[in-house]
Amino acid sequence: MDGVLIICGSTLFFGILFLIVFGFFAYLRYLRHKEMLAMIDKGIMQAPLPANGKGALTWGIVITALGLALSAGLYPIGWLITPNEFPLYFGPWMLVGLLPTFFGLALILIYLVTHKRKLKRPDIEAVEEAQPE
Repeated sequence: MDGVLIICGSTLFFGILFLIVFGFFAYLRYLRHKEMLAMIDKGIMQAPLPANGKGALTWGIVITALGLALSAGLYPIGWLITPNEFPLYFGPWMLVGLLPTFFGLALILIYLVTHKRKLKRPDIEAVEEAQPE
């Protein structure tokens, strides 16, 4: 009974700690947003241009690589546990690496779906270059 109480208490503690840290950064982001809107209203600053989506691709690659590294590092834990307990030595501890891997892959997919492709038409470029000015 004491072990269950300790596990529940520590889970509650880390959950509240996560919410406090996440709430703090969300509040800072909100204040920065309000400050930017006030500066735009007063004409001190121009509205920012929309992003080209390269941030999603960059963070997607970084987070995917981190997740793959964590997965590769945590896989040998399965060798320490009896072989019949988990198939292919693949247990719940692998979630620590798989969650960031799939989150990063989702960011890469978002970039691929939403970015605008510039279509190069070589036939038009060749005609424009061939015309004298």
